[in-house]
Amino acid sequence: MTPAFDVVLVGGGGAGLRAAIALAEASQRLRIAVVSKVYPMRSHTVSAEGGAAGVISPDDSLDEHCYDTISGGDWLGDQDAIEAFVREAPQELLRLEHWGCPWSREADGRVAVRPFGGMRKMRTWFAADKTGFHMLHTLFQTSLKYTTVVRYDEWFVTKFLVDDGRVQGVIALELATGRIEAITARAVIVCTGGCGKVFPFTTNAAIKTGDGMALAYRAGAPLKDMEFVQYHPTGLPFTGILITEAARSEGGYLINKDGYRYLQDYALGTPQPKPVLRTMELGPRDRLSQAFMKELDKGRTTDTPYGPVVFLDLRHLGEQLINRRLPFVRELCMKYQNIDPVKELIPVRPVVHYMMGGVHTDINGATPLPGLYAAGEVACVSINGANRLGSNSLPELLVFGARAGRAAADYVAGAKDPGTTVVAQLQDEQRRLEADLLQQRGRERIADIRQEMQLTVEESAGIYRTGASLIRSAAKLRELQERARDFRIEDDSRTFNTERIAALELSFMLDVAEAIVTSALRREESRGAHQRTDFPLRDDQRYLAHSLVQRQPDGSCRVDYLPVTITRWPPAERVYGEAPSDERSHYVARGAIPSGEGV
Repeated sequence: MTPAFDVVLVGGGGAGLRAAIALAEASQRLRIAVVSKVYPMRSHTVSAEGGAAGVISPDDSLDEHCYDTISGGDWLGDQDAIEAFVREAPQELLRLEHWGCPWSREADGRVAVRPFGGMRKMRTWFAADKTGFHMLHTLFQTSLKYTTVVRYDEWFVTKFLVDDGRVQGVIALELATGRIEAITARAVIVCTGGCGKVFPFTTNAAIKTGDGMALAYRAGAPLKDMEFVQYHPTGLPFTGILITEAARSEGGYLINKDGYRYLQDYALGTPQPKPVLRTMELGPRDRLSQAFMKELDKGRTTDTPYGPVVFLDLRHLGEQLINRRLPFVRELCMKYQNIDPVKELIPVRPVVHYMMGGVHTDINGATPLPGLYAAGEVACVSINGANRLGSNSLPELLVFGARAGRAAADYVAGAKDPGTTVVAQLQDEQRRLEADLLQQRGRERIADIRQEMQLTVEESAGIYRTGASLIRSAAKLRELQERARDFRIEDDSRTFNTERIAALELSFMLDVAEAIVTSALRREESRGAHQRTDFPLRDDQRYLAHSLVQRQPDGSCRVDYLPVTITRWPPAERVYGEAPSDERSHYVARGAIPSGEGV
């Protein structure tokens, strides 16, 4: 008997759980399934450290948060979506408070906030430096009270069921048994996160292989703004583990091999008469990663066996502050780098962190494909534009997870039951998986193709890009697509066959990699995280638009463009100037800078 639900959620992280809760709140009669390839508490949301942005201080405003997000995204974000996001983010964070999220507090009991890169005001809520961990625990525990939510833990979705022009469920493989099953529904919400493992060096967990993006793409939904890939400026050089931006928001310095705070040499906008806070450690992530590359070109980085690095200096913050505000940073450094940031410098380098692009949705998470919704990093609504500001991603999970859940609840109230082709589609997928995965004895090794793909994408679609390198990369990815059809599966078991899952993930990553490279090749300008050295200027005349990648019947990509929604903030120069007084006093109070001086 095929399991039948009203809504299937693919992904059990922050966005998926928030959507499930919204669905359960909308109606007690809705049958809801959460299908996740890992146990929900192992979802990548758990690794987010720094905080979640939401206006709460009396000297802050929704308009200021809007403007920071719009300008930080280099005017590529849709302003109607940004206004909705900024308005609803504080409400969602307060709701988490009521559900039990242990936000850090000031001495007088107020929710503590810290400054974050690219933001003019202190508006980032945090729970020490384990914010995602506590948020995910809160959402998971809250979801347990709804008996209408059924979980499929450690099930891997291989295909969306599409009939009569609408999505009607999924086909999934149970990792423990190898069983393949159709799970039908009137609507599907995809919340599988990003695709950082397309690149060789990333903060992302091994599970972040672009599954949801590729599944939606193959089903007929377009991918939007895939050329915009965010590098975080402070990853550990061997593992890629993230050293949160909170380390810099608490007053950490970035220095080169000479001990020099090199960011003062780079005006992240209009040149300033003296170094100031927002043009230094708390500049936006794209600009800081680009500054690292310039230091590398000047020979000012330090070579290591795992690539060139600069250093993050927290020593002046003192052991007490680090233990109270940054305990996880200290733990990570000691366990994975064998250094103590209380006494030693932390080696760091830019590392792939986040996808601004994803499945194209409207402001309520609906894709152009009826019955399919998306939320979180897998989706592009778009609030992040060409560069996401740190601490906007966690509230994005909440705001648009809830919106997608409510929209799906409204949709299924009038939707038909799934059609009669489900059994035939299940049988076709079972045959494909048996032939492609259990009986495949080709010549190519999965790991070899994956490594070549990662290096190809890194060399062409990294921090800086050129047309010539992108053309070469596109040709190489087509070659790898062909070679991937001749891979070898050596494990013929059905129980926890990780080789079979790796093959499925590789096929998804190859589709996503092609979308990234094709979109980057077509965008002949530099904007945010997309920097073309052969087109160094932003071109609003031609490219104040979202790229939409559509899969063609022959498997190739077609790129179209969609205008950016502008409401109240016309495009302007992206300028970072003097730090506001409240942000400066945050540093002075912690001894990170002398009173009255810039940083």
